[in-house]
Amino acid sequence: MNKPGREAEYYECLSSGVVACHLCPQECRIPEGGVGRCRGRHNHEGRLWAETYGRVCALQIDPVEKKPLFHFYPGACCLSLATTGCNFSCLNCQNWSISQAAPDEIESRFLLPKDMVSLAESYACRLVAYTYTEPLTYWEYTRDCARVCREAGLKNILVTAGYINERPLADLLPFIDAANVDLKSFSDEIYHRISQGHLNPVLRTLRQMLEAGVWLEITNLVIPGVNDDMEMIRSMCLWLSEHGFAGQPLHFSRFFPQYRMQNRLPTPVETLLQAREIAWDCGMEYVYIGNVALSESEDTVCPDCGVSLIRRKGYQVEAVDFNGHCPSCGRRIPGFWNK
Repeated sequence: MNKPGREAEYYECLSSGVVACHLCPQECRIPEGGVGRCRGRHNHEGRLWAETYGRVCALQIDPVEKKPLFHFYPGACCLSLATTGCNFSCLNCQNWSISQAAPDEIESRFLLPKDMVSLAESYACRLVAYTYTEPLTYWEYTRDCARVCREAGLKNILVTAGYINERPLADLLPFIDAANVDLKSFSDEIYHRISQGHLNPVLRTLRQMLEAGVWLEITNLVIPGVNDDMEMIRSMCLWLSEHGFAGQPLHFSRFFPQYRMQNRLPTPVETLLQAREIAWDCGMEYVYIGNVALSESEDTVCPDCGVSLIRRKGYQVEAVDFNGHCPSCGRRIPGFWNK
């Protein structure tokens, strides 16, 4: 078959040439010639084809803090890559030009999984991040890249909205070292209205990642008038604390007008500060505020004695030699550190 990409996994053939994709909870039924919601999985002659495979549309070197990951080798750089596509349609998407595009609509370069190892090593990156769009929709490429990178001694990072079915996630997680999951709200109605998805599959992903031993950090983008209700934020933080996530970093991120939400104002800093107080009150131990020029909002602080352990200003990191224990009281700080 002379066609870009490779045959997809997790699908079945139905009647009349229709295929059912079982990669994610969208559970697309795709007729001959059609594509799934993610735009990258195409029914070609009764077979589901992952057209994004190897077609990299974004590739650059980032600080790991940009993912954001604050407790995973602070100060390290990572090779970041993406193909097109996403199984959400978020009205506020900041990378909509590639996430809401089909592979044929965006310029790309073809890279084999083994090429990622060579590129990472040539730029002295020990981390590789699958990011910018939704790496779970280009599952086959993410899995193959992560496998060869793991074999080469590199660490793999997922930056994801976490919308995937249980079995494909279980098959991917053995190759993943860390993830940042975008928990968009704690309301199924908001998930459906803003992103065309549902909340419970994302919560299942969080639990599955935690149980698999993947280092996990969570981002909540606070959008004025959408998900900034403080009682809902409290419910979210209580759920996280009560389900074993109290020691996982939680990032409240400031919204700026994007894509189809150009008519909303940026999140007031006071809203983010209030959300942080609620998170602390609910038992979350490491709470950060992103996308603001606010002193100490991204510093890592010992939750027992209050000593500042790692200072951050933008993407500049101080105390990258931190060894995982508070030098004042000896408390162990969860994460993966440089020494």
